[in-house]
Amino acid sequence: MLNEVRTVCFDTELSIEAYNFKGIMQKFPNHFHDYYVIGFIENGKRYLSCKNKQYIIETGDLIVFNPGDIHTCEQIDDRTLDYRCINVKKDVMKKITFEITGKEYLPNFMEFVLFRNELTSSLKELHLMIMDEEKNLKKDELFLFIMEQLIREYSNPVSEMTIQEASAEIKTVCDYLENNYMENITLNQLSNLTGLSKYYLLHSFTKQKGISPYNYLQTIRIGKAKKMLEQGVAPIDVAFKTGFTDQSHFTNFFKKLIGLTPKQYMNIFINRCRSKENE
Repeated sequence: MLNEVRTVCFDTELSIEAYNFKGIMQKFPNHFHDYYVIGFIENGKRYLSCKNKQYIIETGDLIVFNPGDIHTCEQIDDRTLDYRCINVKKDVMKKITFEITGKEYLPNFMEFVLFRNELTSSLKELHLMIMDEEKNLKKDELFLFIMEQLIREYSNPVSEMTIQEASAEIKTVCDYLENNYMENITLNQLSNLTGLSKYYLLHSFTKQKGISPYNYLQTIRIGKAKKMLEQGVAPIDVAFKTGFTDQSHFTNFFKKLIGLTPKQYMNIFINRCRSKENE
């Protein structure tokens, strides 16, 4: 689309990513992240499904995803989407939670959509400051204010081990996929690994995890790819190292899940390094 804008910025002081999508029309397939996502609809209307709950989200609605929350969204009319969000990694969230509560744990946000929430305006103000690369006390205070309110009012403590519960067989499959994501894995291999028939395994995995084994594997690969791109590894090498058949397949799937091409994502970290060198 000619008028669409996709921008991402990494704030080195807060150690968080900020995304800004304007004028896009894209369906995001069933997927999950290994970090927290806190965002809002700035303009437009979307259908959202998260952990078997369905929502219609509109301007001003705040969205909060925990690591591992399976979700998908798409437009429900011909209107484009304007969307802003911040991504908070688990280690950063744990540190923030300890500073706020005095206890070391990962919060589990109980509501995925906070309709017309008052924090939306504060998050927008913070987001604009990050995009403008501002470095000041107000930005730090605003970030901690938002996180404190979310953690105290909308979350319960949860350990990293209880974010996703599954049967022993399905957990075995998850562990195998996470440890062998660079390999060409077949359903026969997973069936032999668990002793379950291919049909029963596919049905059970999808029911328990909310996502198919293939899409679970691809999501893991994208997560690994992001880390490599952040370190400046070329997209063609990342595609090979994360098990994609070719760079085109990798690029298409990366954009489906992240909303940016691998090169666009890598460039924000290259530019960050250049900025540091010039300071």
